[in-house]
Amino acid sequence: MYVSRARTSLRGWGGVAAMAVLCALALAFALLLPCTQKTPDAPRQAGRKLATGTQARVDGCEDAEAHRQTLAPSGADGPTIAAIKARTGAKRKLIVGVDQNSYHWGYRNPNTEGAQLEGFDIDLAHQIAQDILGDPDAVQFKAIPTSRRIPAIQDGRVDMVVRTMTITCERLQQVAFSAPYFKTGQQVLASKSSPVTGYNDSLAHKKVCTAAGSTAYAKLDADKKAGRLPASTDISTTVPNQLDCLVRLQLGEADAVVTDGALAASQAAQDPTVELKGAAFTEEYYGVAMKEDATDLVRRVNRVLVDYRAHGWQTSYDRWLSATLGEDPSASKPPEPQYLRGS
Repeated sequence: MYVSRARTSLRGWGGVAAMAVLCALALAFALLLPCTQKTPDAPRQAGRKLATGTQARVDGCEDAEAHRQTLAPSGADGPTIAAIKARTGAKRKLIVGVDQNSYHWGYRNPNTEGAQLEGFDIDLAHQIAQDILGDPDAVQFKAIPTSRRIPAIQDGRVDMVVRTMTITCERLQQVAFSAPYFKTGQQVLASKSSPVTGYNDSLAHKKVCTAAGSTAYAKLDADKKAGRLPASTDISTTVPNQLDCLVRLQLGEADAVVTDGALAASQAAQDPTVELKGAAFTEEYYGVAMKEDATDLVRRVNRVLVDYRAHGWQTSYDRWLSATLGEDPSASKPPEPQYLRGS
């Protein structure tokens, strides 16, 4: 079986991780991190007055521009940050929605005490907690399936989502985003022996797996309807978490996976029998997602990102991603953000 051969390549994971991959489908929801009780409404504390502004919600929005437009950085405490700081005792933490199954992005390392969460996104969440609460460990992580990221923000179950979340025009109608912190693009992942060569006609009569609610599924659905993807391509296989697609591929229940190239590269590192097929066919940017009206929090995260791009981003990339994405991170660094005028 594919998983058994993959064990030899799981650096730092060992046999435990291989078994975790097999169990991912069954445990995707069961392995949620412990949640604290709902935080009571905190009093709104006075802070410096902030300029009003929201992110672009313009008809005919173009993703190429939307991913760069955001509110200007600020260190001021508005009502959202004041409510976070007003939490007391063990509840005085930043609540962040993350993944726990994406290798080197947000994943539980079974070789650490307590199977700690590690990865590029986790590093960023710690950095934001350090800035807001003065303690990088003042974070309560909540594992959120791909399809539940936006509801978790809108329902107030998390303060923000740091989970390889692509900034899109559709999502900008529902949540606010920080400046982009990572650049990637959709790619195809398939068995090395597969006749699939990329995002092209080789996907005809093939079953393609994507995560529900992902930009990958949206792209396939749009392209199939527009005739840019073979009509015989089966895109009906969707899963709650992206890692579940790798399991489907290993079990022969899918012929290919479409996901962000950054995630696909990490999955290929987990299983030596699969590989990336063809070049990236989209350009996408990850951002930190927050409530639409949490303008003070968006500004604060943007200020953190200004410093993080200069001091911290490269260190985290070298630690977690250089082995799978290459020593030169220039292709993954996002462009400078465009701050909205008057914001």
